[in-house]
Amino acid sequence: MAHPTGDGSAALAHAASIPLRARIMDLVFLVGVFLKGLDGLVELIGGTVLLVLPPQQLLHTAHAITAKELAEDPDDLLANLLLHGAAHLHGQSATFLSLYMLLHGVVKLAIVVALVVGSRRVYPWAIAALLLFLGYQIYEIVVAPSPFIIALTVLDAAIVVLTWREWRNHRTLRDSLRSTQAWVLRKH
Repeated sequence: MAHPTGDGSAALAHAASIPLRARIMDLVFLVGVFLKGLDGLVELIGGTVLLVLPPQQLLHTAHAITAKELAEDPDDLLANLLLHGAAHLHGQSATFLSLYMLLHGVVKLAIVVALVVGSRRVYPWAIAALLLFLGYQIYEIVVAPSPFIIALTVLDAAIVVLTWREWRNHRTLRDSLRSTQAWVLRKH
């Protein structure tokens, strides 16, 4: 299944012989990398906001944002989670959370950029960084389970597995993208 990296024509020619399961895994990998990049950007913005705004202002903002929704539906899950999270932010916890989010966001964006650029050397580093985050997230799930952390952990674990698969198969993100594009365009 492995083929030389960086050769777009080889990826396209090889596309015809890729089994459906592998095509779906490629698509999941590409979507996952996109979601990781988006998640990294959101964490970078969120971490910056947490670092700049004091916890009281964040709580006031959370009340303002959720007031209308909670007036319509007092049991709205997202609005209540936002208020609950903002209410529990205090000095050191806000600083830790902001630094964690900034570091996590920067690492994710750096990984995504390196994958987009086509560097296979980043794969082991990406896997190692995500495994470290997974370790901490699993600790958080054990100590204080949250649906958000569980979902983030599942997504990170899937990305680790798929990144390892791409690295093992000597493929770059561009190879996966070309192969997936050829498959999708050929089907339509």
